[in-house]
Amino acid sequence: MALCGFSINPSLESVEVWHFNGNLSKTLIRPSCLRLNRKSPCSARRQFQEVRCSSLRKAVSPMESEENAPTATPISGEDEPGHVARFKMSDFKVLDHVSVGLAGRADEVVFEAVVKDSGSPLYNSRVVLRRLTSARAQRRGRRAIEVLKKLVHRRILYHSYSMQVYGCILSHTSGAQSSFTLVHGYHGSFSLRHWLQQSDWLPTLEATLALDEESVRRVGDDSVGGPAVTRQLRLIRILMRDLLIGVNYLHSHGIAHTELRLENVHISPVDRHIKVGILGNAADFYDNGPNGSALDGNMDRRQMMIAFDMRCVGFMMAKMVLRELMDPLIFAKLKSFLMKGNDPSCLREFLLPILTRNSPNGNVGLQMLDRNWGAGWNLLSLLLAVRPSKRISCLDALRHPFLCGPRWRVVPSMDIIRWGLGSTAVRITEEYIYRQSQTGRLAHFIELMEMLNPHSRPKNWLELLPGKWRLLYSTGRHIGLTFRQPPVRILIGDAHLTIVKASKLNTSLSILSEIGFTVMMGHDWPHDKSGISGKLQVNSLTSLKAGRRLYLKEKATEGFSLRQSNSEDSLFGKLSSRKWRKAIPLKEFPSSLPVAKLLPDDIEVSMTLNDPLTQNVDVARNIVKEIRTQVPPEMFELSNLVCGTYVDSRMLVLRSVNGSALIFTRSCADESCR
Repeated sequence: MALCGFSINPSLESVEVWHFNGNLSKTLIRPSCLRLNRKSPCSARRQFQEVRCSSLRKAVSPMESEENAPTATPISGEDEPGHVARFKMSDFKVLDHVSVGLAGRADEVVFEAVVKDSGSPLYNSRVVLRRLTSARAQRRGRRAIEVLKKLVHRRILYHSYSMQVYGCILSHTSGAQSSFTLVHGYHGSFSLRHWLQQSDWLPTLEATLALDEESVRRVGDDSVGGPAVTRQLRLIRILMRDLLIGVNYLHSHGIAHTELRLENVHISPVDRHIKVGILGNAADFYDNGPNGSALDGNMDRRQMMIAFDMRCVGFMMAKMVLRELMDPLIFAKLKSFLMKGNDPSCLREFLLPILTRNSPNGNVGLQMLDRNWGAGWNLLSLLLAVRPSKRISCLDALRHPFLCGPRWRVVPSMDIIRWGLGSTAVRITEEYIYRQSQTGRLAHFIELMEMLNPHSRPKNWLELLPGKWRLLYSTGRHIGLTFRQPPVRILIGDAHLTIVKASKLNTSLSILSEIGFTVMMGHDWPHDKSGISGKLQVNSLTSLKAGRRLYLKEKATEGFSLRQSNSEDSLFGKLSSRKWRKAIPLKEFPSSLPVAKLLPDDIEVSMTLNDPLTQNVDVARNIVKEIRTQVPPEMFELSNLVCGTYVDSRMLVLRSVNGSALIFTRSCADESCR
C-alpha cells in the first residue's frame, strides 16, 4: 500500500510532500518543492489541514474529498467560464510527486497528473492541477481563462510563449460553496530560477535547448561552444529574445503580464521556448476600450503597464547575467539603489565593488556586460530607467546590439555611440597603464565625446550636473610616488566633485571637491599601505554661462612654418575613416563647439584627519603640498576649470585653463546603498 499527501509545517512555512511505503516508513520526496509565502500560519493551517490520497490506482484528491478540503465562495457573475474545456477529476491519474518548479502560493494546492481519458486530445499527457482555495485565487484562475479567450485567435504564438491553460474542474457542493481547479500545461520540472541555481546549469540548459548552429542563428550567431563567457552570452541572448517576443505578444494584444519573475517563467524542452507563466494577474491596458472617452488616461495606463513589465524584464536580465543578484541581500541593495532615485546609467559604478569583491580573477557577468562597448549596461539602464517614459520597449530591445549576435549588422544610434565612447574610456582608465598609446587613445575618445555632446545649453547642464562625480582621468601631468622621495608618503584615494544647485532662480552651483587620501607613516610603505586616512575639501560657488570653445588653426608664414601638435587633424583623420564616416558625417573639423562656461567665485579649503598627527604643523603642510603634487591642480584650484564640454546622465568632461581635460563618471550619491 502506498500513501501520499501534503502537510504544513508552521515553523518552516512550507508545504511538504510525503510518501509512505508498504512498511509505513516515511521518505521525504522534496522538502522544499512547494515553498509558500504565507501571511499567517494559522490561516494556512485552516486552509490546508492535511490532505491525503490513497494509492495511485485509487487516487482520492482534495477535489473529491470535500469534507476534508477547504471551500471558497464563488464569485458572483463568474459561475461558469464558458468556451473552455471542462474536466472531471476522474479524467486524471494523480502522480505521487510535485516538481520543485511548480511551487504555488499559500492559497494554491498543486498536483501533477496524467490525462487518462482516451477520448481527450491530451491523452497520456502530463498536466498540472492547480487547486485554488480562496476567492482571490479563484479570481486569478478565471482571469487566466478570460485572457485565453483573447489570445486564442493567434494560437501558434500563444502555445509558443505562454503556459497553456487547458480548462478547469468545477466541483459544486451543498449551498453556495464550490471549488475551482485550473488545468494547465506541464513544461518541465524547473522554473528559470531553478535552472540558474543548478551548479551545472550552463551545459544542462544548452542540452535542454539543443543548441546547434541552426538554433544559434536565431540570435545572429554562427558558432557553438567557445569560452564560458561566450557560451553564457549566447544563451542569455536566446532566453532574452524569446522572453521579449512573448511579452511583446501580450502587449500587442493590450495585456500586461504584471508578474514577470524568474519563478514564473519556464523553459519547455519540447518546443524550446520560454513560457511566460499563467496569466492570472494579467491586466488590460484599456478600462473602457481603446475608443473610450478617457483616451488620454488609457494611454497613460498603457504606458505605465508596459513600463512595469519592462522593469520586471530588466530585473530578470540582471539576475541571469549577474548571478550575485540571486542573493536576496544583494538584490535588495540594487532595488534600494533604484528606489532612491539614482540613475541606472551609473549601475556599473554602483555594482563594480560588489561584483569584484569575491571574484579576483574576473566576474563572468561583468565581462558579458562590458562587451561591445558596454552594450549590456546600456540595455540594463534602459530597462530599469527611473522614469517610465524613458524605458525601452520590447521591439527596441530586440534591436539592441547586446541581444544581436555578431552576424547581424546593427546600425547603432547616436546614444549607443556616445555610450560606447564613454564605456571604452572608463575601461582604459581602469587598466591604469598610461603609456603613450593609451593616453593618446583616451585623448581621442574625449575629443569625440565633446564633438557629440548632446547637451550644449546651460539649462540642460543645470539639470544634469547636480550629483556626485568621480574623477577617472586627467589629460594633464601625472605624478606618482615611484621616482620621488617626498617628505610624507601620501596614497590618493577617490577624488569626487559634488555639485549642488544653489538656487532654483538662477544658474548658481555649489561645487565641492573631495579628495580622499591615506598618510603612510611607516618605512615599509610599498608593501604596507595602511596609515591615517583623511579628506581634503575645496568648496566654491560657480555660475554657468553659454560659451564656445574655439579651435585655432595657425597658418604657415613665408620662410617659416609653425608645426602644431595636430591632435585635431589626427582626430579628423579618424573621423574621416570608413568606420566613423556613417556615424559622424563631418565634412570638415568644426572651428568651434558650444560649451557651458564656468564662472567660479570664492574658494574655501579644509582638511580633516581621522586620527590626530603626533608631529608638528609642518607635517600637515607637507601633506597638503604632496596632495597638490599628485592630484590634478584643477581639483584643488577650482578656478582653473573654465568650461564643461560634455555631459550626459553618466559622463562629464571639464576643461581647464591650460587645455587639459578631466573626465568624470557619475557615482552613487548615497554610499549607504552599498
